[in-house]
Amino acid sequence: MRPAAAITGIGVVTPLGRKADDVFDALCAGRSGLVRPPEGHPLAGLLDVAGIAPDIDPTEVLDAKQARAVDRFVLLAMAAADDALADARITVGTDVDPERVAVVVSTGGAGLETYEHFAALRRESGRAKVSPYLLPGMLANMAAARIAIKHGIRGHSACIATACAAGAQSIAEALRIIRADEADVVVCGGGDTALHPTVASAFANAWALARKWAEPTQASRPFDKRRNGFVLGEGAGVLVVERADFADARGAAAYAGLLGWGVTTDAHHPTTPRPDGAGATAVMRKAIADAGLTPSDVDYVNAHGTSTPLGDAAEATAIRSVFGDTTPAVSSIKALTGHMLGGSGAVEAAATALSVSTGLLPPTHNLDDPDPDCALDHVRGTARPGPVRAALSNSFAFGGHNVSLLIGEPGTRLRRRAHA
Repeated sequence: MRPAAAITGIGVVTPLGRKADDVFDALCAGRSGLVRPPEGHPLAGLLDVAGIAPDIDPTEVLDAKQARAVDRFVLLAMAAADDALADARITVGTDVDPERVAVVVSTGGAGLETYEHFAALRRESGRAKVSPYLLPGMLANMAAARIAIKHGIRGHSACIATACAAGAQSIAEALRIIRADEADVVVCGGGDTALHPTVASAFANAWALARKWAEPTQASRPFDKRRNGFVLGEGAGVLVVERADFADARGAAAYAGLLGWGVTTDAHHPTTPRPDGAGATAVMRKAIADAGLTPSDVDYVNAHGTSTPLGDAAEATAIRSVFGDTTPAVSSIKALTGHMLGGSGAVEAAATALSVSTGLLPPTHNLDDPDPDCALDHVRGTARPGPVRAALSNSFAFGGHNVSLLIGEPGTRLRRRAHA
């Protein structure tokens, strides 16, 4: 019999703030984290709207010497991991054998801002200006590595670089690790910081970003007829996932259970999804089947829902393919957070776990006029009460990567109730 996995800790750093309960409250109440980049921000004057996460003092997560050249994505991920472990009330080496703890924390873009900074210095002033801390500061695996170093984690360690699906796929990997009996505890998730001019310019020049919205809070509008692109954001999400029996043995309470996962590939195009949603359909079916459930057991879908014309329509088509004409409730939190790239899937999995815990489904804000091509049972206006027996959290990415997580009732004796 496969061991059950439970989510016992949540840490987030998002445009809506840092405390998981506060972020979930904002999602349910409609408080947006989308702003016009202020004067002095690298994107000021370049983009009309962005989802900017709170600053993290490097010395909060690292000593001053180590913090000198660490990329912002590492800082955000480390802060989220620190919060998740504290939330789970677990200390590696005291509550769990360090060799029975794994860390899988990923990113879509890695330390591009740090690389660009030192590349410019080298061009202007020569090799001597490139910091010897560049590589340990910006490599994609450094969030996972530095979390392991700080907390003394000596088990399985990995970084999964599947663009905007990276955070979600890291959580899927955590379930694989638990089921394989390679760890009792897995620290998993992802983070990204793409709010710098080169990346923003590339997305803008591809006509992928929301544009011509006078009010920044209205720019991200998943499934709405007037949507015209996504809002670039930044953030990180980290979960502590444990064997349910291990959590029981130490008296830990769980927000939710991590019940199943699915991963597929579109094999269609580097940047656009299959219009028929076939890859997304398959991945949701895989996650449901992996959990030993049927579509009728699923009460809610936390959609990838980026606010792009093609992506939202393809996902809606896929959801209807899986569930038929009577779909579960569906919403996307990106209307308030923007798209945090490799961090989005982890933050959205956290929000889904909190939906299971609270019995509340956050609405899709700005969904004023649903696109007929996106016809679903949308949660609109106000949060909808559950209960939520089982929910899917979807993440899709450039390259055709599709990940779906099945999150539901925890298999632990103690259940943790988040507030909302």
